[in-house]
Amino acid sequence: MKKRNANTVRYDVDLDNLPPLTEKQKAELAALSELPDDEIDYSDIPALSDEQLKNAGRGRFYRPVKQQITARVDADVLDWLKSQGKGYQARMNAILRREMLASMKSQKRT
Repeated sequence: MKKRNANTVRYDVDLDNLPPLTEKQKAELAALSELPDDEIDYSDIPALSDEQLKNAGRGRFYRPVKQQITARVDADVLDWLKSQGKGYQARMNAILRREMLASMKSQKRT
């Protein structure tokens, strides 16, 4: 079980009960959506260097939707997964994802 930091503050946002946008906010959003990309002011956001982009990761915060299934797994495979400690289902998913990505990568080459 993870320990919670006593200083951690969590907020839940009820998206269904947000206050409605004001007419001024609606007008600002409409004006921004009409603005061409080359006219966007990035002065407060410095451009990233090639060195910074080299370390960038794609989909770092992506969390795929989980789907509950029933699967038959060989007993020795399940024992091995469980022997590694808690989180055997997440480990199984990681192994399957690694194989899926490797397969997709090899299919692109052909």
